[in-house]
Formats: sequence, structure tokens, C-alpha cells
Amino acid sequence: MLAELKGLNEECGLFGIWGHPDAAQVTYYGLHSLQHRGQEGTGMVLAKDGQLICEKGEGLVTEVLTAEKMQNLSGTAALGHVRYTTAGGGGYQNVQPLLFNFQNESMSMAHNGNIVNADQLKAQLEAQGSIFHSSSDTEILAHLIRKGGFSDLKSRITNALSSLKGAYAYVIMTDTEMFVALDPNGLRPLSLGLLGDAYVVASETCALDIVGAEFIRDIEPGELLVINDDGITSERFATCSQRSMCTMEYIYFSRPDSNIDGINVHTARKNLGKQLAIEKLIDADVVTGVPDSGNSAAIGYAEASGIPYEMGLLKNRYVGRTFIQPSQSLREQGVKMKLSPVRGVVEGKRVVMIDDSIVRGTTSKRIVTMLKEAGAKEVHVLISSPPIKNPCFYGIDTSSRDELIASKYSVEDIREIIGADSLTFLSVEGMVEAIGRPFEGESRGQCLACFTGNYPTEIYTDMESVSIT
Repeated sequence: MLAELKGLNEECGLFGIWGHPDAAQVTYYGLHSLQHRGQEGTGMVLAKDGQLICEKGEGLVTEVLTAEKMQNLSGTAALGHVRYTTAGGGGYQNVQPLLFNFQNESMSMAHNGNIVNADQLKAQLEAQGSIFHSSSDTEILAHLIRKGGFSDLKSRITNALSSLKGAYAYVIMTDTEMFVALDPNGLRPLSLGLLGDAYVVASETCALDIVGAEFIRDIEPGELLVINDDGITSERFATCSQRSMCTMEYIYFSRPDSNIDGINVHTARKNLGKQLAIEKLIDADVVTGVPDSGNSAAIGYAEASGIPYEMGLLKNRYVGRTFIQPSQSLREQGVKMKLSPVRGVVEGKRVVMIDDSIVRGTTSKRIVTMLKEAGAKEVHVLISSPPIKNPCFYGIDTSSRDELIASKYSVEDIREIIGADSLTFLSVEGMVEAIGRPFEGESRGQCLACFTGNYPTEIYTDMESVSIT
């Protein structure tokens, strides 16, 4: 039930640090700040005395990296990861970072994204004798590196990265250095910071802020960083053909206190709400947002429309990842464990309900029903993104059109299904302009594939027949 209520899920969050005496503790706090990016698996690998030490498991950061375990973890470099299952499925063997012990070296790696040619590469590697220990597409890079044919590790990594297609932010660590790589389209966020003399990399800038690191810059598409005790070097392993940051990072995935490509996420979401008010002004009494990512857009809509913003929906902070499964007759009550309407705010009112997206429609329908049961006279649903009509192959769990309500029904049909008095989606043009990037027919800075069907990379036929930009 909770999986239905979460809507979209991103694959994971990365955190790495090199050259800090308390690397384990810093990484713990960094991962905790990235917990929203993945709640199914947590892992940390530390470099200590020429060895790589791994601690990982299924669960949240606080469940896996307990106080007792943290007391025994130390080192001057660390690589951490939180994971939500998409490619490869769940299970302990797929929890990252993955650790590989070879005859002459050890190597650990963690990954955010999805390799779209993973099946083709895995088949080739297995035909050449590779034996995979996980079903994660992350492991493919390790096998490509080992078969690289170059004497130095950097050359082998560079050569291996050239074989990958899709979205990937990789951090690779040995006992002597750390490598950081972002795919040529820059589909996932990745930032570089400095904490004293230690270099820090993280999926979001909020993690840098939490640990007190100074933001230096975003990792560039097609860039490979090498970090070791001598400092940091940068080179390009691929040219950037089209900058294509995932738009859903601004709309839904990232924390509001993070900055992506110099754009604050909360500000972007407020601007999306303001643009909604320009495109569709509703005659209503109150504006409320669906927590959490809908709140910023709701504030923006209220500011632009002049309609008061109120907290009409409350999120229960104490619903865990799992709970006792209700009987079938009580299954419809599951949404109330996560969200509750505030009757004193919505009763007798015409309510504008702002949400970030509609994926399957199940959650929207239940929230609209709850608001009306709480006495709302009208419920007008406004979405701060366009209809999601196309699957994502880059690390978000919508890899089939069958899961997407907007791919099968018109806006009016969806309105009837969810029971809203009106339903409005933001336009693609309005969305891109509100976030802060120019729009000229197609994206010049964002991946819009889930809205437009135009994908910035090759998509292989065993996935789905799609158009390619």
C-alpha cells in the first residue's frame, strides 16, 4: 500500500569523502540527509590501512548503520549509498556500494541511475566468461573495468565508461584514490564540495550543507574526477551532446534545500506554482499542497493568485517503511496512515489542491475523496508538471506505459476517475520557463522524456519502441 502512495521513486543517493579523519561519521550524516532518495538499502565502504571495509544491509540509514556498528567504523575515506530498488531488483546482494576483491587490487563502487544497454553488455560479458554476483546494472562497470586491457586504473575506467548508455553518476573507490563520473548528458545531479582539506561528492547539495562542506561546483556531464592524497584532477571521457538534467529532480525528487545547476529546488517549485496561477486561475477559498513536494508549489500558487495558503493536509511522520498489512476490507484506509485532511481548514471551502504529479492516479483519487469527506465543497486539482505519458528508463520506477494513467486517458477522463471538480496540468513550456531554462521547441537543459516522449539517449528495443532526440 505504501508503495502505491509514494508515486514515483528515484533509485539512490551517493555520498563520498576523501581525506577526512572522521570519514565514517561524516558519511553517516551525509547519507541521512539523502535518505529521501532511497529507503530500501544502505551501505558504506571505508578505506583504512590499505584495505576496504564494507558495512551494508537492507533498511534505512539508522537501521543499518547503528550506533554500535558506527563505533567500529573508521578510516580517512568513505563511499556511501542509499538505494531504492529499480534495475536489478532488491536483496542484500544488490545493496551498494558493491565491493570487489581481485588478486592484485580491491575496488568499491556505487551508482545512481540506470544503464539502458545493461542487458546487451551483460550478455557480452558473460559470453567472455564474466560471472555476476548481483543482478544490479552497477556491477557491469566493474567487469568492463577488469577487461579494459590498460595497465592503469584510470584508463580502464575511462574506456569502460565509453561503453555505457543511459543515466549514471558513479563513484569508484580504491584504497589509494576515488573516481567520480557523470554520464555525457548529465541526467542525474552530482556535486563537489570541500570540508577542510577533504573533498566531498554528493547527489545533492543538501548533503554538503548538513556536514558543513563548502560547495565548489556541479560535476560536469562526461567528466571524470580523480581524487587522492595529492589533490584532485579532472578530465573529460566524453563530450556533452545535450545537457539533460532530469526535470523530476526539480519537481519531486530532490530536497527543497538543495541546489541543482545553480537553481534552488524550493524556488523552482514555487515558480512552478506561480506559473500554474498564470495558466489556470481558480475561483476558490483556500490553497493547500500535498506534502511534501507539493507544498512549495502551493505557496507559489497562493502568492500569485491571492488565495490564502493553508495546511489542509498533514503528513504522518511516523509511518515506517513497513507496517502490519491490513485486511483487504481495510486496505483502502492505508492512505489515512500517511495523510490526513484538516477539517477545520477545508470544511465548507472551495479547495485548490496542488500536487507535483499524477502517476497512477490512485493516490490523487484517495486524497480528493478524503478532502470531500472532511467537508470540502469543491476540490480543484492542479499539477505542477505536465501529464506523465511516457516511461522513464533512467532510474525512475515507471518503465512501462501501463503504469501511467495519462498515457491511457485524457485529462477530462482522469478528472472523472479521481473525482475532482477540475483538473489542470502545467504546460511543458510553462514548466521549463518556471524552472529557469530556455525553451526552444525541445529542452536545452532538461530531460523531458516522460512528458514529451523524446529521449536524450538511445533506448534499446527490448525496453520499448520510443522516439529519440
